[in-house]
Amino acid sequence: MNGKIAFVGGGNMAGALIAGLITDGFPASSLSAAEIDAVRREQLVREFGIKVSGELADVIPASDTIVLAVKPQHMRSVACALRSQLSQQLVISIAAGIRSEDLVRWLGDYGKVVRVMPNTPALVRSGVSGLFARMEVSAAERERAQAILNAVGETLWVDSDEMIDAVTAVSGSGPAYVFYFIEAVRQAAREMGLSADASQRMVMGTFAGAIKLAQASSEDVSVLREQVTSKGGTTQCALARMDSGGVAAQVGAAVH
Repeated sequence: MNGKIAFVGGGNMAGALIAGLITDGFPASSLSAAEIDAVRREQLVREFGIKVSGELADVIPASDTIVLAVKPQHMRSVACALRSQLSQQLVISIAAGIRSEDLVRWLGDYGKVVRVMPNTPALVRSGVSGLFARMEVSAAERERAQAILNAVGETLWVDSDEMIDAVTAVSGSGPAYVFYFIEAVRQAAREMGLSADASQRMVMGTFAGAIKLAQASSEDVSVLREQVTSKGGTTQCALARMDSGGVAAQVGAAVH
């Protein structure tokens, strides 16, 4: 991947993308960021050696790709400020809940937009990102957008803005569902007398091991679950308790 990439907003997700790109061999000299916080600007320079400025005009005109990594509530004002500085750049938005049609309008009917929903495991290069491209985006620009997000994990394309909303519900919010379940099992371990350290190690190891097994196995997770569930055993009793409490239905309702 060639060209210059400018990040608007230099928070955690932007930092993860910058780190991933540099690790993959993208030159730091081709990366820049516009960040309003002076302390964060210093951190970005210190950590990555990229060009950082408090002004959009210092980084946008020379860029081929613009990654909008500001908070959703600031997106409209940032997009309006970008209007006069756009020529043929690809614009990638990673702001949750901002529809591409709204972003296009705020950018002054500028259509070269890819909407992305990453998730927080991108911070350790284990993210899953959903991408949607407007029809004005070329095949080469789609590849460029995907290459940027591949630097922090897996990517998949969807066919509409609406499907990005589904991605947000599943993978965007999904880490919180996992952390919630980890918290619940860890608390139960403590209540049964295990120490804090033992509870933490056992639960984290169990979840990590189960994911590794699911990824390595050719069997569906339903089959793996059945293999753990001996007839009349403790696991079957536990799962029956969850079913009687409507846990699966509640999870589905929460995602919806």
